[in-house]
Parts: sequence; C-alpha cells; structure tokens
Amino acid sequence: MKRRFSKGLPFIVLITLLFCQCTPAEMEKRIVPQEIAPINAPFDMPQPERPVFADRAFLISDYGAKGDGQFKNTDAIARAITACHQAGGGKVIVPPGKWLTGAIHLQSNVNLVLQSGAEIHFSQDPEDYLPVVFTRWAGFECYNYSPLIYARDCENIAITGPGKLYGHGRSWWSWSERQSETGRAMYENQVLKGVPPEQRIYGTPEAGLRPQMISPINCRNVLLEGFTIADPGPFWTIQMVYCENVIVRDLDIHTKGGPNTDGINIDSSSRVLIEYCLLDVGDDAVCLKSGINEDGWRVGRPTEKVVVRHINALSSHGGIVIGSEMSGGVHDVLAHDCLFDGSDRGIRLKSNSARGGTVENIHYRNITMRNIRSEAIRINTHYGAWLAAKDASAYPVFRNIFIKDVDCKGAGIAASLRGTSHMPIRNISLENVTISADRGMSFEWVHGLDLINVRCEPVTGDPMSFTNCQDVNDR
Repeated sequence: MKRRFSKGLPFIVLITLLFCQCTPAEMEKRIVPQEIAPINAPFDMPQPERPVFADRAFLISDYGAKGDGQFKNTDAIARAITACHQAGGGKVIVPPGKWLTGAIHLQSNVNLVLQSGAEIHFSQDPEDYLPVVFTRWAGFECYNYSPLIYARDCENIAITGPGKLYGHGRSWWSWSERQSETGRAMYENQVLKGVPPEQRIYGTPEAGLRPQMISPINCRNVLLEGFTIADPGPFWTIQMVYCENVIVRDLDIHTKGGPNTDGINIDSSSRVLIEYCLLDVGDDAVCLKSGINEDGWRVGRPTEKVVVRHINALSSHGGIVIGSEMSGGVHDVLAHDCLFDGSDRGIRLKSNSARGGTVENIHYRNITMRNIRSEAIRINTHYGAWLAAKDASAYPVFRNIFIKDVDCKGAGIAASLRGTSHMPIRNISLENVTISADRGMSFEWVHGLDLINVRCEPVTGDPMSFTNCQDVNDR
C-alpha cells in the first residue's frame, strides 16, 4: 500500500501552531477573552451561558471566618453560604488571606468568589470531610468522604477567581494502596450482588477511598472560572457527575506528583464547555467518563455534547482521554485547538471487554503535540485496566472517530489503534496528520479506516502496519 505524505497543513492549522509555540511560563500568561466564543460543533450544542447571580455579597469574615491560616473556618463558610442561599443567592466573598477549612458545600444560586490574594487551604484531617455524602467514586455510586468542595442537586452555582485553592492532598496519598482492594470488594460483594448505593457506605481510613477535590453531583448551570489550584488534593481534582450546562474555563491546575490526581473529569454529564485551561497534573489532563461495568450500565447516563478547546496540557498521562470507565457511553465530543507538551500520550481512548458501552461521534481537530513519551494517538478496546475480567464479553463499541489537522513533533510511538476480533473499531478517519516518532503507526482490527494526507516519520521500522484490518482507504 502506497504511503502518502502531507502536502502542507491548512492556513488555520499553521496559525494554531504559531499560537502554540510558547514556553510553559508564556502559556501561564495566556490572554482569555471575557466573552465565550460561539460553539461550532458537528452536533447540536447550545451556546453556553454563565449562570447569573443576584447582586448581593456575603463576606465570610462577617460570619466569623479568620484568614490567619490557623483557625478552622468550616462552620463560618457554611454560615455565609447558607445566608446567601436563603437570601435568594449572590456572592460569597473570600477576601485576601489564608483560610483553613474542611469540606465546603455549595448551595443553589451561590457564587463562591476567591478574591486576589485569597487562599483556601483544606484541612488534612479526614474527620473534617464527614459525614459521608453520596458520590460516584471511580465509576461506582457509594457514600464516602465529602469532596473538598461539594454540591448536590443544586442549580446556578459557581467558583470564580482569581484566588487559589490548596488541596494538601499528600497526607491522603498513601491510601492509594488500600483503594484498589476496597474498590474490588465493593464491586464483587456489593455491585454484582445488587446492593443499592445507599448501603455502600465508606468514609474510613481503613477503606482508603480518597475524596475528590471539587465534585458537584446532579447539578445544573455550573461555572468554574478564573482560579488556580496551586496544590493537589487527595484524588481526582475536578469531577462533574450527572451535571448539565457546565462551563470550566481559565483555570490553572497544578497537581503533578500525586496518584490519580486527574485534572478535569467529566462523568455522565452533558452540555459541557472546557476552554483556556492550563493543566500540569498527576494523571489524565481532561478525561470523559460515564461509570464502570455493571454500575455504569445500571445508571445508563452517557457523557455527551462536550466541547474542549484551547487547552494546554503539560505533564499528564493523556491530554484528552475517553475512558476507561465509559460504560454509560460517550458521544458527541469535539476537541480542538489544543496543545499537549510533555504528556505520556496525546489523544487516548481506552476500554476493555468488561465495560460495554459505546463511544461514538468523536472529533479531534487542530491538535499540536510536543515531547509525547508514548503514543501520540492511542485507541484501545483491549486495555488492561482495573476490574477488567479476563473472561468478560461486554465488548465496547468504538466507532465514528475523526482526527484531523494534527501536528506532533516527538513521540515514542506515532499511533496505535487496537480493536478486537469480537468488536473491531469502526469508521476511523485520520486527515492531515503529521507525526515524527521513534516508531510508526499500527492498526489492528480496524474496519473502515480513512488515511487522508497522513505523514508518519518513524526513526525505526515501517511508517504503518496493518493487522486484520478491512476497508482501508489511503489517499
């Protein structure tokens, strides 16, 4: 089969590449437009609008809070939030200072505003995140420690900057050795036996299920904008669960070094915009999920209608990732005009035969990559993830995936797309893709593969290899 080489990228891609040729320090000085630009997606996606809050201000210091870094402000912040909510909504103001606190629970129509010079420091005492609350922990519904900032069944909520959050998660990280055992026990002894989530109660050091940092659940009209996460939390950093109408923009997220300290996880949520964020994280930068195995099927709620744009991902396991917990399905996703520099992988979709679910109508456009340690592009439905039974037969469906205008300089492997004989990956398009890498592209069990103006420059080996592929069109 003849290899074709790129004749040049479209003008808009060249402009994107020039825009992205900047150092990490320069990226932190990015200019973010105040207005949210129109969405132009290949699926129905309403134009995002920020929630509107009443012109009322509630200063946490008026409710007994002290910004000395020593006094624990959990109750004072809760009083300010409750007063704001009961008054009909408005802004809860965190002024300059160091504010130590336990769990913060938002309520409807409340915007938590972190002023310039404001630092919220979260307690390292697990008792400050009790009583347990309803959450979805790594794909399973259960009751666990409260996330550091939590909201349930709320409408019109926000956290806005320019202040900073300090998760102080290091004291929790040793629990990661316990969480796998606890998660497996939950799956085998509760999920598979039909025990309802109300009876899956954890929230003990012995169980070791670390709480998320920011996690609204079942909320509508959610805004996170303009603040910095300067220190990692215990576990996933931002997890949106069962949420609708979400805007995440202009965040700096620094969680590098922690186990499972993902940047932004969108979990069974819809109508989501993520833009102008800098992520230097300890796991995936942006990841789309929808529950795990039987529990994900039971809930049956996909992640859908998601736009990710103008994202700079530095250290991460993957720049923009789907899975592996995707049992409720993921569809209608557009990621464009992003830079991945120093990630383990760039574009990554992963699942296995225990997950089921369908991933479809996924679009990546105008993606620039530099210094990718492993694959620039990896799609794998035979991923050896946690709770992946060897004899499972719930083969996931991956289809209608379109990757266009990608430029990668420096990767371990250019691309690896691997389906299975039971369920090949179907209808994949790579167009205007240029990758220089140590090794080339490999395709296994892919049916319906369009390669349009694809250029691969491996240091060793063939540019491309095909195993058990059908309907390959190389132009």
